[in-house]
Parts: sequence; structure tokens; C-alpha cells
Amino acid sequence: MKRLLIYSILLCAGCVSAQELNCNVIINHDQVQGTNTQIFTTLEQSVREFVNTQRWTDMVVAEKERIDCTFMFIVSQVTVDGLFTAQLQVQSRRPVYKTNYQSTLVNMKDNDCNFMYREFDRLDFQPNAFTSNLCSILAFYCYYILGMDADSFSQLGGNPYYQQCENIVNLAQSASMDDSELDGWKAFSNNKNRYALINQLEDQAFQPFRQYIYTYHRLGLDIMADNVANGRARIAEEIDILREANRARPATYIVYTFMDAKNDELVNLFQQGTADEKKKVYDVCMAVDPTRQDQYDKINKK
Repeated sequence: MKRLLIYSILLCAGCVSAQELNCNVIINHDQVQGTNTQIFTTLEQSVREFVNTQRWTDMVVAEKERIDCTFMFIVSQVTVDGLFTAQLQVQSRRPVYKTNYQSTLVNMKDNDCNFMYREFDRLDFQPNAFTSNLCSILAFYCYYILGMDADSFSQLGGNPYYQQCENIVNLAQSASMDDSELDGWKAFSNNKNRYALINQLEDQAFQPFRQYIYTYHRLGLDIMADNVANGRARIAEEIDILREANRARPATYIVYTFMDAKNDELVNLFQQGTADEKKKVYDVCMAVDPTRQDQYDKINKK
């Protein structure tokens, strides 16, 4: 199967693109009063151009193979000196083989997305230097999306992209910036920030979780066009990996983000599953994500 990033170099002239992401950027500033709204339009355009025109890897991909994703900033405050207080909702999607279905791969909210920005500031990413907190945040999530996508097509295929994420974290931690900007990068201060996310993804203890991302997508979803029952069975067979990861470290962030992306899909898949599959998947979902009980109860509804 062709995709994207890791698998093929396309040779037809005029049909390739150096960029890997197809990102929709939204700046929601409904909570901000008394600010010139033009700055939000300029910021939205700058972020869109930054993400979509930056070459994040050495791979060459076709336009149709770019990864669809969305960055939505929810801005709650802007100070006179240009400090934006914001949250960032990040989503990405992955095509399922032989179908028109796009499976949500990333669906997460970063609550510590504060950054300095003045209208027309140039967004410039340097892999081995810190340029601004906004650029670092954007680059981190671009590489995170690339890593998750690669993990879904090849076992542990995301390693080089997670290494880039780690490098961005290290540079940000040593940068001089406002304390509120540092919050998302601090080690051990928050078990659901960018440091925690990449720390867990690179931890050997969580390799089975990352291998399950491959099993779920490549050996589960991708074969369903030919055999729904076999694909669903493979997803159910190894789903207990999620519970094992959560038992090892309660409230594990990477498991939390997986369930944010997959809860609807799991319900839709296993409403039609066997009795054994329903029980197993329901039990695991409730063990790792009990706050969504109403959602998972739908698995067992007749």
C-alpha cells in the first residue's frame, strides 16, 4: 500500500510536492474583546503558510498523499505587549485502504499554548535553534502528527519524528521566555503537556502501545474492505495493551490521547462485533477511559 512519507518516491514530474501536511488553520478569538481583529487574520495566514510550506522531512509526496490535519487556536486573551493566552486543538486523519473513510489519528487539546506574537512577525523554524515559542509549538505538533502517521503504517516508524519532537522540547526548556510560555515544556510539572507526551512515546516501556497503533490501523482497519470480521478481531485481540500501559502508569497521557481520537470509532466498530469482542473492548475502554461510560455503553446496545 502506498502512502505518504515513508513508502514511495514518486517520479512523475509535476505530480509531487515537497510538503507533507495539508493543514487547515483556525484562530478562534471570540473570547477576546477590544483587540484589532486584523491581527488574528494575519496570524491565521502566517501559521497556515508556515505549516503547509515548510519541508518537514526529506521525503517527496504527492499532493493527494499529504496528511490532512487541523490546528485550531482558541485565544482567550492578548496583552498589549503581544502575549497570547490560548489553547490549541490538534487533529489529523489517516485514509483507510480501499475506502473513502478517514480515521482520526490525532485529536487532542493543548491547554498551555501561550506565545508572543506581533502582527507580521516572521515565523521561522530552525531545527537546532529556538526562534520563538509559537514556531516551536507548531513544529512540535507537525512532527508529532508525522510520527503518529508513520507509526500507523510501519512498526515504530515514527522514531525519527519523535526524536525531532524531543529536540524541540530540549531547546524550548532552555530558552528565555515568559513563564506562561514555558508551562507546556516543563518536565514533570504537568503529566499532560508536550514534555510528558514525547517522554512517553520514546519510553521503551510504551513500545507495545506504539506497536498497537500499527496493529490497529494496518492490520485492522486496512484489511476491513476485504474482511471486516478479521480486521475487527485483530483490533480486539490486542486491545488489552491499552489497559496494561495504563496500569503501569495510571493516567498515561498517550493512552488518554488515543482514546480521545478513537472512542467514537471503537464504538462504531464493535457495535457489530461478537459477544466476546464486545465484552473485551468494553472492559478495556472502561478501565482506561471511565469518564466516557455513556459512550461505551453503546457497544452493548442491541
